[in-house]
Amino acid sequence: MLYFRRLVKLLTTSKENQNFLTFLHQIESLVSKLLALLMVMVIFFAIYELSIFLFTELFVGFSSPFVSQLFKVFGLFLNILIALEILENITAYLQNNAIQLELVIMTSLIAVARKIIIFDIEKKSSGDLIAMSIAVFLLALSYAIVRSNNRK
Repeated sequence: MLYFRRLVKLLTTSKENQNFLTFLHQIESLVSKLLALLMVMVIFFAIYELSIFLFTELFVGFSSPFVSQLFKVFGLFLNILIALEILENITAYLQNNAIQLELVIMTSLIAVARKIIIFDIEKKSSGDLIAMSIAVFLLALSYAIVRSNNRK
């Protein structure tokens, strides 16, 4: 409610644009911090889910051969890795007030690689695999271009 009152005051008086931009920056910072906290919760939940899955598969009893469940384990691990990368993106944004394109592309690359790792050839078509391969190639090319520009 306080932010809304400040917004109305800034819009009605409009004595300086800098005040309004400062207010927007504060809102942006608050939202980024909230997203970071929520992402930490997601990471802990994903670790909990992975732990429960591993415990039930390894110690309680095998519902199916563990080798057939291996791709699900890889997928759960990669979900946590992707969540950590997103948290790193948010953290970098909070530190630099800018989105780091290199991190975003790397996160996308990990997400597509996860899809390839857990790809079920029996349920998907070869066209799906080709599309993901093209996505990986283009993301890798984008990453190489951005990285070479960042080094200059």
